[in-house]
Amino acid sequence: MEATPRRARRHDPDRRDRLIEATLGIIADHGVAGVSHRSVARAADVPLGSTTYHFTSLDDLLAEAFTRHGDSIARVFEERMRAAPDREAAIDSVAEHISADLLGASPDLVLSVELYVAAARTPALRTVTQAWMRRSRQALERHFDPTTAREIDALIEGLVLHSALSTDPMTPAQIRAALHRFLP
Repeated sequence: MEATPRRARRHDPDRRDRLIEATLGIIADHGVAGVSHRSVARAADVPLGSTTYHFTSLDDLLAEAFTRHGDSIARVFEERMRAAPDREAAIDSVAEHISADLLGASPDLVLSVELYVAAARTPALRTVTQAWMRRSRQALERHFDPTTAREIDALIEGLVLHSALSTDPMTPAQIRAALHRFLP
């Protein structure tokens, strides 16, 4: 009797990353409610079982996706704060971060708002938001004391939510003026 040849196993080392990226794309287009094992597998062009192979649950997949999103924004912000030579430049960097990085890229804005809402309902996702806030505060603490850094971080979050929900969002000049009023 002849042995049945084994089916070649598909080597796909980037599959997990594609699943995460597909999840972020779905969230940006359809919100967290649009994320399912099936929708992610289809968007990533992988077999349905791949989602449960790489992630223990949809919450695990969402946490990984939102962590990637937060990390990418945090890295940009950390670099902006590192590059600021003094407090005045740091204020301008915060304004630029809000205007360009958070509000300038529509998918990032939608992803951030979706994360806020999901974290409000899913305690496991609060660890993602807490890690992101911790990194933001640490970046701000290069130029501001810890209490002020926390307040600026809250102001950033509030300005982002306000702009996301407003039919008349603040302009970059208005954001800069608000920061200067808050940080004389």
